[in-house]
Amino acid sequence: MPTTRQRPALRDVEVAAVDLGASSGRVIHARVGADRLDLDAVARFENTPVRLPDGLHWNVLELYRRSVQGLAAAESASGPTGLTSIGIDSWAIDYGLLRGDRLLGQPFHYRDERSAGGVERVRQVVTREEHFARSGLQHLDFTTVHQLAVDPLVACADRALLVPDLLGWWLCGQQVAERTNASTTGLLDVTTGEWDTELVERLGLATSLFPHLVDPGTRLGRLRPAVRAEVPTDAVVVSVASHDTASAVLGVPMTEPGAAYVSCGTWGLVGVETGAPVLSEAARDANFTNERGVDGRTRFLTNVMGTWLLSETLRSWGADGTGEVLQRLLAEASARHDAGVEPTLFDVQDPRFVRPGNMPARIAAWCHEHDVRAPAGQAEVVHAVVASLADAFAGAARAAGELAGVDVDRIHVVGGGSRNELLCRLLADRAGVPVVAGPVEATAIGNVLAQGRAAGALRGSLESLRDLVARTQPLRTWMPQPLAERSRSGKVGA
Repeated sequence: MPTTRQRPALRDVEVAAVDLGASSGRVIHARVGADRLDLDAVARFENTPVRLPDGLHWNVLELYRRSVQGLAAAESASGPTGLTSIGIDSWAIDYGLLRGDRLLGQPFHYRDERSAGGVERVRQVVTREEHFARSGLQHLDFTTVHQLAVDPLVACADRALLVPDLLGWWLCGQQVAERTNASTTGLLDVTTGEWDTELVERLGLATSLFPHLVDPGTRLGRLRPAVRAEVPTDAVVVSVASHDTASAVLGVPMTEPGAAYVSCGTWGLVGVETGAPVLSEAARDANFTNERGVDGRTRFLTNVMGTWLLSETLRSWGADGTGEVLQRLLAEASARHDAGVEPTLFDVQDPRFVRPGNMPARIAAWCHEHDVRAPAGQAEVVHAVVASLADAFAGAARAAGELAGVDVDRIHVVGGGSRNELLCRLLADRAGVPVVAGPVEATAIGNVLAQGRAAGALRGSLESLRDLVARTQPLRTWMPQPLAERSRSGKVGA
């Protein structure tokens, strides 16, 4: 009788994910397989910028040091066969310049004021309309192309590496540009996924500045001997979706059409996943962006102010943005919500809220200028901030669906913001669709999924990878409630 050849069973593997956010970093030790997705944070550390005489910088050397320590801890936590691979993701846009093996100064922070001057220089070469048609990107003053336009060290450099690629080079000696992150620079052709060499030359930049492009899942090599002295492992460094939002979107448990997502951390990235870029005039005017995702997908999204606004508000009061004071104020704001109290709403996208500073005073100034009653008292301010963020997220999700032709019937919130119950409740109410909260560690999960598939521990489409997330990670659904129901009962979670 004929027999059907069975595919060999998949083997679980252990990997390490270095996940660097704009305010903190972590190293995750993970076990991943067809029915397994276990994560353990073996190292957590702050990512605190440093203001030097020439501006605001990232302390990337400290991030690298702490990452190496975390990798050593991940190897120690692994079983007899050790780690199979290592992947790195981080925030986008920012870069280090190299001359030979030398880093030319600490990378600038995207919130540094210098980048605004680069917009005018770039616009002298390429209009916003043409730039959107070529790159598919929304306008942001701090996009890589604008930073490079005013960086005096570019003339001295022979290579530019985005932050995760820089750390990867230090680890294994390979200089590459991972494609999802490269798509945020304003210098990648949105249709081909290759460097836009014509635009690079028109801007007066050397094409040799930009390294070979690779896709998520590419094996880059083993650790340098000096690194292996600190991290004794045979693990291979693997390119993942190194833009943290690309990894986060990979980790969103959306297995069917109709989903929008909010990757909510320092920024709120709100959008839908599409099979091709959306390059309409309406998309450009709405300031949406087309960034590359995994397996040729497009992340059609827009940047919305995220939990930065809340943490900076608490910092203005001398409080920790993650501690007991925040939880108390969120509870008080939730009580206001349950009582049917309508919060003050303000435009979180106003440029005044981008830079560090006294957020409550800026909110009050915005309200005064727009003839809106300013919130009084800390709980009322927090209520206003969270409600205004939810309102902006709802509007962005609605717009993303309309522009991309997606009928949005639910919104997934991942990242740190998924733990903010008030934010999820308000988002469900204002969007009028269910909100699925979790996983919190979506970015690290996306990093791990890319490594797991590269190692052969996982197979299949993005939907099959996301199904693993839905089956193994805790999720919570918030249903929209009209005002009348909210004032009678606070039971909105399912």
